Amino acid sequence: MEIAAHWSWLLAGLLLATAEVIAPGFFLIWIGAAAIVTGVATLIFGLTLPLQFGLFAIVAVAALYAGRRWLRLYPITTSDPLLNDRAARLIGRTVIATEPIIGGGGRVRVGDGIWNASGPDAPTGTRMQVVGVDGGTLLVAPLAKSENDEVAGV
Repeated sequence: MEIAAHWSWLLAGLLLATAEVIAPGFFLIWIGAAAIVTGVATLIFGLTLPLQFGLFAIVAVAALYAGRRWLRLYPITTSDPLLNDRAARLIGRTVIATEPIIGGGGRVRVGDGIWNASGPDAPTGTRMQVVGVDGGTLLVAPLAKSENDEVAGV
């Protein structure tokens, strides 16, 4: 049993659109749209295989260009730019050295987790503040004397 070419293109388009929903990347949806357009054109005009592939290529490039241009004009914004950057969300937090920071490296407790830390030498138990992030390592600095006293009094 032979499947009509237009059904193949329509099915490919739907599969690509579904793949975009499962693994979003804002790319597959345009290729899927090109496949659907090719399927509809093949159904209406009865295109030969070389024309189908030519139309698909042209529509795919045009769709990708249009999608990129639209995204440039209307960028996706978020109310929480650090949503997927867990380490950067910790900047400003007070942490406690769980291992001494010696030679610029040690470990600190943040909530119920332990993170690698980089900063000035400090003994275990020192309260410090996260001032930056380098990959998965927190950059820490000692709290000012008054801040250390306030935190200790809490």
